Amino acid sequence: MMARTKRSRRSYGAGEWGRNRVRVFPDPKTGRYQIEWRENGRRLTRSLKHRDWSRAKRQADEAAAGLSGLGLNGRKDAEPEPLTLGTLFEIYGEEVTPTKGERSQKYDRGALQMFLRFFGTDRRPVTLSQRDWDRFIRERRAGRIGPRARPVSDRTVERDLRFLLAVLNWAARSRNEAGGLLLDSNPLKGLRVPREKNPTRVILSQAEYEALFRVSGAIDWRFRVALVLAHETGHRIGAVRQLRWSDIDMRAGVIRWRAEHEKTGFEHQTPVTDEALGVLEEARKENRRSGDAPVLPAPRDPARSVGHALVQDWWKRAEALAGLERKRGRGWHSLRRKFASDLMDQPLKVLCELGGWRTAQTVLQCYQRPDEDRLKKALDERRRVHSSCE
Repeated sequence: MMARTKRSRRSYGAGEWGRNRVRVFPDPKTGRYQIEWRENGRRLTRSLKHRDWSRAKRQADEAAAGLSGLGLNGRKDAEPEPLTLGTLFEIYGEEVTPTKGERSQKYDRGALQMFLRFFGTDRRPVTLSQRDWDRFIRERRAGRIGPRARPVSDRTVERDLRFLLAVLNWAARSRNEAGGLLLDSNPLKGLRVPREKNPTRVILSQAEYEALFRVSGAIDWRFRVALVLAHETGHRIGAVRQLRWSDIDMRAGVIRWRAEHEKTGFEHQTPVTDEALGVLEEARKENRRSGDAPVLPAPRDPARSVGHALVQDWWKRAEALAGLERKRGRGWHSLRRKFASDLMDQPLKVLCELGGWRTAQTVLQCYQRPDEDRLKKALDERRRVHSSCE
């Protein structure tokens, strides 16, 4: 069997996972290339003592070819090592995580490291059980594990565990080079994920939106454009801030939403309102670039889109300038909920297409909430129906 190879910016790998996998990568301190392999469950590394990339890749291929017939300690075709969490997470991090958006990649890396610290690098995933599941929930809630070392809500615990389940489900569907599954089955499948009983899902009111809009120009022209686009399209701020001019068809009045910037990975096109087109014209005057240039460029690097942290800071500054009292859960996503509630009278299929939701169930459960005026209108309509029947 030919050795499998994989190229990436950080390293070059050859061979098969669990059998004769070899990796070369530069030492961050010296720049000299290192070669890494596994022996008896241990990860071993030594220096190749040179900085020639082509030579390092050739040595990786040669080492993998040698290992496929003879192990480092002379044994022929030893049985593959049992899959460990360290190996599984490394494979997932190399093959799946890079296909996600920037924020999702950052979350993946942090979550994988957190689980490795908690369960152990050499822990075999097939041995995970209900006890491990319950122990993680207790420790994570209490803040004894995690990047910030502070108590977290059940919503955070739920996100972490659903990610772990996703990794294990992926392993149960993925095969190694020998044709076998990485995992025969997900050992944690069917366990109950904690849910937050009363999640905070604030819907921005029309008065609050207008207050933010009035002060938006004093914050930054990019904030004004992002605010209007989020309000008029109902899309997440992550997708809005990463729009590029090649996604905008001003003549047709259409925006293309790229899959890599959508949480659901759903690429689609939507028509836009005159208000949205108006702020896009403003953005064009401020930002003369075209083609694949970002609509909302970062202040210090026009080739990149404005960052997540900065748009969050703009929102907080705008709230303060508009005289709005701080309210937990009222942020960019409250505009998405407002969009769903504003269009409550439209067919759900239409709303899902406009806002980029994959399922109507998500809209009904998490986004739409009828206001008092709409409830009164429904009762008045009921009264008129009964009156006409008498």
